[in-house]
Amino acid sequence: MTPSVSAAPARSDRKGRDFVARHGETVFNAARRLQGDHPHTPLTRAGFAQADEIGRALRERLGHRPALTLWASPTGRALQTLAVIAEHLGLDWHAARTDPRLVEIGMGSWGGRYYADVVDEVGPVVTAEGLLRPAADGEDYRAIAARVTGWLADTGDDPGDRLVIMHGISSRVLRGVMTGAPVHPEWGAPIAAGLPQGSLVEIAHGRETVAHLGSGHAPA
Repeated sequence: MTPSVSAAPARSDRKGRDFVARHGETVFNAARRLQGDHPHTPLTRAGFAQADEIGRALRERLGHRPALTLWASPTGRALQTLAVIAEHLGLDWHAARTDPRLVEIGMGSWGGRYYADVVDEVGPVVTAEGLLRPAADGEDYRAIAARVTGWLADTGDDPGDRLVIMHGISSRVLRGVMTGAPVHPEWGAPIAAGLPQGSLVEIAHGRETVAHLGSGHAPA
């Protein structure tokens, strides 16, 4: 069993701001299929529009060619979102770094299936807080917290500001760890509030502000 993770941020002394974005809508999202850690579910036209909105919001905030370290989940949908944002900022998409610890919650045998079919078998899979119920053979929230905490520790020396493109659930855990959110009494990990697809937050010194509220579905 993965141990519980402290609510304290993994690295509170990092210089610079972290801009954490949720990728745009995908074909799985539109079809109401459980996406999880599926490696490539392409963005829809709405998803590309949401990525455009993030890019414009960041351009207004940071200007052209800002000093910004680029990070992303290695999934296709995160990289597609990043490519659009990088174009708005005048940055080289090829300079981005990826890390598998930034991927979405692993849904096990539920991955790729329609929400409705899984609900028919096991009951609701989305909680009142908009969190995905872990599959019996999937990943739990403690495991997500452990991997994103490890990523934060390993990248704590990143200079200046950075942009991180992630997913609905895993970004909620990362944001929870970074802001010192309380450990969820049921899921055993710090979890931030859900935000729609295409949203962007700014985190500095453990404090979070919403930089852009996306137009996609919320929160899982």
